[in-house]
Amino acid sequence: MKRLLLSITTLLLIQQAVLAETKQLKDVPYGEHPRQVLDFYQAESDEPTPVVFYIHGGGWQGGDKKTNPKAFLDNGISVVAINYRYVKNAVKLGVKPPVKAPLGDAARALQFVRSKADQWNLDKERIGATGGSAGACSSLWLAFHDDMADPQSEDPIARESTRLYCAAVNGAQVSLDPKQLREWMPNYRYGAHAFGEPNLDAVMEKREELMPWIKEYSPFSHVSKDDPPIAMFYGGEVPELGSSPKDPTHSGVMGLTLAERLKEVGVDVYLKHSGVKDPQYGNSSAYLIEKLKK
Repeated sequence: MKRLLLSITTLLLIQQAVLAETKQLKDVPYGEHPRQVLDFYQAESDEPTPVVFYIHGGGWQGGDKKTNPKAFLDNGISVVAINYRYVKNAVKLGVKPPVKAPLGDAARALQFVRSKADQWNLDKERIGATGGSAGACSSLWLAFHDDMADPQSEDPIARESTRLYCAAVNGAQVSLDPKQLREWMPNYRYGAHAFGEPNLDAVMEKREELMPWIKEYSPFSHVSKDDPPIAMFYGGEVPELGSSPKDPTHSGVMGLTLAERLKEVGVDVYLKHSGVKDPQYGNSSAYLIEKLKK
């Protein structure tokens, strides 16, 4: 029994030592809403470190920022993981369209992180976004959108850039345009809640009226030649344009179409799906580590 107690005590001391080696800040507010908080994990380094900016998935309707930063910290890369307002929070607050809340929060959180660069020992030029599903869509929106910094703002955080060094995403939705999506996959159904509509058929009916919002919040519509390197990772079936996959919401068909568009404008893009043999990168973490450490 005494040996068991000693072993438990030793284990606790080791765990405390490991935690002490890594600076962790939990639930740091970057806004006034309870969901506008982030966690920061600081990598050990004498020089400013690159950053992985993690946006959780959950359809902009659920999910949490909890993540495992070890692989990045072991490679000298700090990690920021954010929460953001769900679309239901946006509806309650009267934000229109509802998707403006989670995407706007991602941009604001990124600016907030850049404003902490000196204090947190960060290289504000080397920030790579990542996430899955809706978090992946948010990451791509940040990657492609023109800089949302306001140099004339009285708010120093708002003067910071929203541009990224790279992005590596998993199961990303790349567009919110129902017409475009159903041309790619006739059985596509996801995304109506982004605009406060009950289903995608309703969005189709109001498409012309909603086009300004669709263009503003669809990553695909913001693609340009000055965008950062992008990596996309998809599971499921081998993607085929025009098919009706089992999981259209996370299908590699979207990766195929976005990769083609990025290549057209000259943006560095890597796409991995179930049909790719001997992939250069096995997952998004491997891609981010290589890109951010260069």
